[in-house]
Amino acid sequence: MDNHNLVPEPSSIVNILTLRYDPSLKVNLPIKIWKDFEPTSNSINVDFVEKSICDSIENKLREFNGKKISIALSGGVDSTLVLSLIRKIQPDIDIEAISIKFADSVDETSTASKIAETFDSNHNILYLENYLSELPKAISIIQRPFWDLHWYYVVKKSQTFSKLLISGDGGDELFAGYTFRYSKFLSLTSENSTPLEKVKAYLQCHERDRVPDQEHIFDKKSNFSWDLIHQTLLPYFNNSLPRLNQVYLADYNGKLLYNFNPINTKIIKYFGMEMCTPILNDELISLGPHTPSSYKYDQSNNVGKLPLRAILEKNRHDSLITKQKLGFNVNTINLWKSHGHKICKEFLSDSRIVREGWISHDWIQKHIDNPELDVRYVNKFLGILAFEIWYRLFITNEMSSNDTLD
Repeated sequence: MDNHNLVPEPSSIVNILTLRYDPSLKVNLPIKIWKDFEPTSNSINVDFVEKSICDSIENKLREFNGKKISIALSGGVDSTLVLSLIRKIQPDIDIEAISIKFADSVDETSTASKIAETFDSNHNILYLENYLSELPKAISIIQRPFWDLHWYYVVKKSQTFSKLLISGDGGDELFAGYTFRYSKFLSLTSENSTPLEKVKAYLQCHERDRVPDQEHIFDKKSNFSWDLIHQTLLPYFNNSLPRLNQVYLADYNGKLLYNFNPINTKIIKYFGMEMCTPILNDELISLGPHTPSSYKYDQSNNVGKLPLRAILEKNRHDSLITKQKLGFNVNTINLWKSHGHKICKEFLSDSRIVREGWISHDWIQKHIDNPELDVRYVNKFLGILAFEIWYRLFITNEMSSNDTLD
């Protein structure tokens, strides 16, 4: 492959380091417009949602025709629901549940272990002492400078058990799971807010994705512009949708479409695997966005994914999960202290992307040795590290995909 074909447009670099997704990526799921998120007057039929998920699982298992499958199990609503329905459909199939335990991070694997045991699954806990160790390999697979690639480790482990990996992806975007930012967005906006004001509020609700001096990260070649960032998001807020539906639209057309799904698909293909995401089936991709917000999100109690929770409750499994969103989450502050700072110092002290005019030398020098660096800056440094590694892998060819970061 011609290396020059892999050089992203400046807008791609800016978007990855500001929004954490790249709208230039080829998508596997349908792109949605505002009319797709117009709420209907109908309530949601929980039995229909359950049947739709079950049908997706059954169809995939029939096509796969294997005796053992794997599932990514975080211990949250989505993966717990999918595991429970697999076991309901296939009482005898062998299930290998995979969870990640990150060093110096909140450990939710005990919750996942209880869930795995409930549904007669073998629970495999991946302990990652240095989450960044195999970043060159992961980036070589996805061919984009992303750093938060826990899916690489999940799939790598999964392929030792089965050729099929099932996940609960899509529940957050289709059924209002990002509750930690909905109330903040509503508090920052009103029905009279302009589309641009809502875009700026939406960005404030993603505070871990950017830093206060975001525009100073970039050098001339990146051509950073807040106007271009705002233009990417404006179509989601320049319409007649209720405010929360506008957020749902922006979330769906964000990381799910242009990060999680295409990146995860590339990793799956690299390991010769098959993936099943039963919540992200055609029926629910159509139904979820049109579902009135009150049937997905309990605003007074700040609880989302109401239809998925209702299915768990109907099957008497609701006690297994909490109202708080769980997931595969690494404590990046502790990662920075244990490995990240040292690795970033090594790679960014003589940075190729600084030398070539993509990233500001002054910004790096100003922040990299700050002993009180907060999580936003840590996340940004890890993003810049991923860009540097990508550059050395594909442009200067100084690195091998088998190199590790210690």
